[in-house]
Amino acid sequence: MINHLLVLPRLRIQNANAISSPMTWGFPAMSAFMGTVQALERNLPDDIRLVFNEIGVVCHRIDPQVTEGGFTRAFHLTRNPVDKSGSTAAIVEEGRAHLEISLLIGVEADGGDDLKNVDRRQAIAQQLYQQVQGMRIAGGSVMPARPGERRHWPELVSFDADEQESARQWRRIKRRLLPGFSLVLRDDRLAEHTATLKAEDQHATPLDAWLDLSRLNHECHLTATTEKNGETKEEVSWEMRRPYPGWLVPIPVGYGAISDLLDPGAVTNARDPEVPFQFVESLYSIGEWVSPHRIQDPEALMWFVENDLERGIYRLNNDYTDTLIND
Repeated sequence: MINHLLVLPRLRIQNANAISSPMTWGFPAMSAFMGTVQALERNLPDDIRLVFNEIGVVCHRIDPQVTEGGFTRAFHLTRNPVDKSGSTAAIVEEGRAHLEISLLIGVEADGGDDLKNVDRRQAIAQQLYQQVQGMRIAGGSVMPARPGERRHWPELVSFDADEQESARQWRRIKRRLLPGFSLVLRDDRLAEHTATLKAEDQHATPLDAWLDLSRLNHECHLTATTEKNGETKEEVSWEMRRPYPGWLVPIPVGYGAISDLLDPGAVTNARDPEVPFQFVESLYSIGEWVSPHRIQDPEALMWFVENDLERGIYRLNNDYTDTLIND
């Protein structure tokens, strides 16, 4: 249960990383935003003692930097300067997108910081909001507000112990987050669709289900009609097949180990030779974009780290499905 929620509204991010994994592009991976929260927590001022537990992201606008028109699109790429020999440097494909998002961070007091005091909470929210302005989020730069643009103020909300009052506080926050959509995890849709495909073909795999849910499927239907002269005529129609309602998208959710955990310094050119090293590959699942006004519990929006070190799984999780079951 979230007792305190930090709301950092309407952050404008320029040139965020739009290549979220080797197989997906568009909105940045949730692990990128989790990295932002971890960096913010590690650089907290000495007078702010908080622990960041989870994060939710509401997207208000996304503008991918791609060519327009047609079915095939390409990223806008930059021409890099010539190398030291004077030759033209190779182009490294980089996908970028401009975003406007709101960050929601579940926090706890660490060391007796008084989060019951309204003035103290507002001071913390304002200080952290200013600190985020100078950070990189998902590889992009946070842009200042335009002249004359409406100002959006951060806040640190302490939820009341009374359920009705707590629900009222959450409704007020949700109104601030509109219009927008939040990404939640739908592992249940992937598991259910895998079982459906296996019933039709025993060789079907979760990858088949993931690919089937990731694309737009159209099916051909033949309708036989009898004309006045007694002849039978077949009419062809195409219909989109959607196995589940909602805006489902393929997403990366973390990493899985493909090697043993190696000793520090055992791998040449590792980023940090002081920590153990392990080769990994991306893990994938299905996500759903949901409007915040449909969320009855703030826990449903939040993502948190859930690692299984024995199995070599490093991933993020989300309790949206559990909140649906409880409701």
